[in-house]
Amino acid sequence: MPHPDAPDPQMVETAFAKVNVALHVRGRRDDGYHRLESLFAFAEHGDRLSGVASDDGAIDLSIDGPFGDGLSAGPDNLVKRAARGLQAYLGQQRGAAIRLTKVLPVASGIGGGSADAAATLRLLVRLWDVRIERHELAAMALDLGSDVPACVASVTQMVGGRGEVVRAHDVEGLEGMAMMLVNPGVGVSTASVFAGWDRVDRGALDAGSIETLATAGRNDLEAPALAVAPVIADVLDVLRAQPGVRLARMSGSGATCFALFESDGAMADAAMAVRAANRDWWVMETRVRTG
Repeated sequence: MPHPDAPDPQMVETAFAKVNVALHVRGRRDDGYHRLESLFAFAEHGDRLSGVASDDGAIDLSIDGPFGDGLSAGPDNLVKRAARGLQAYLGQQRGAAIRLTKVLPVASGIGGGSADAAATLRLLVRLWDVRIERHELAAMALDLGSDVPACVASVTQMVGGRGEVVRAHDVEGLEGMAMMLVNPGVGVSTASVFAGWDRVDRGALDAGSIETLATAGRNDLEAPALAVAPVIADVLDVLRAQPGVRLARMSGSGATCFALFESDGAMADAAMAVRAANRDWWVMETRVRTG
């Protein structure tokens, strides 16, 4: 048995939910990816990853939580792919037993899988006590998915290219702001939504203030997502009708939508109303994460 004063060998990371406060699609690249401009913000809450290091090189993954049934723990899971990728990059012989507690809906536009992959990288760097620069981790993360590099830091950032151009970006008043996430219980295919984009460049993103983001920002994937899942329009209508809302919009390729509120009290009242009227919808009350 371990000594009672010995440190707990288990470590924990949160896979913070990602929100696209605005998402402008500027064009399609020659490599098949889309050229994006987006302001990423992160919630204070998300999936939970816990792990214990092992010496046998194995990566063992177990999954639980309210949305755990929607995921496989096989080799294609992004947690396992991230772990194997980091092992290969570092030449690391150690392994880990990892538990993913899935709190965020699957295929929901809030970076669940990408956030899980990024949190896995952060977790294993700590578990294995290795030194790696954050920019190296972010570069390696791009192989796992376009959103993963930004999820490594999980702070408010401007993101460009297909996700490889990332820089911290401060919007006065945004960090710490009350934020509610709502998903109507439908999964949306990212590929099908991007395929439905009309290829019209509607202009650059100005993320200078919350007001500019609300009045001139947009999500160019909203129209094709609505074609796939019309219920998203119902979510947006409900959120925009709540007292105290500063901005409500769909995140990513959907179907999750978010609302930013002027106060915690306004968010709490809105969450109560939304839950009462739409008992099948998933609702999370949180705040924009401070870096």
